[in-house]
Amino acid sequence: MNKQEQELRKKSPIQIKNRKASFEYFFVETFTAGIVLTGTEIKSIRQGKASLVDTYCLIINGEMWLRGMSVSPYFYGSFANHEMKRDRKLLLNRREINRLQEATKAPGYTIVPTLVFIDQNGRAKVDIALCRGKKQYDKRQSLKEKEDRREMERVVKRY
Repeated sequence: MNKQEQELRKKSPIQIKNRKASFEYFFVETFTAGIVLTGTEIKSIRQGKASLVDTYCLIINGEMWLRGMSVSPYFYGSFANHEMKRDRKLLLNRREINRLQEATKAPGYTIVPTLVFIDQNGRAKVDIALCRGKKQYDKRQSLKEKEDRREMERVVKRY
């Protein structure tokens, strides 16, 4: 991911994050993928009504799928409104899917979505990461580092 892509993500009006993922996993490699959505789903995502809690990715028949993502029904939708939780297809290159499939064969590795955002063309994109699970002591270390950063910010603000 280059600097220009990072700037575009920061400027995106909608950023739905998976905050729990950074606490539970070490990120090994990150990818950006498109999502196959219906009309009312993209409208709900543009309103920020989606959640990545308990969401994960899996590969079925050479295709990447996003499972467990919750997108609230569109308020103005009619009988054609979408299901709240359904599997959504992710758009990645064959090479990227093969690399992820090989990496997840190793024990302790999984694929987790970290961020859903709207790109400059108005399309919904998702950042997924190849992750390795943290042990309990790693989680305690992460909490300690977070507390230390907060304490440093408090000290700096005082002076």
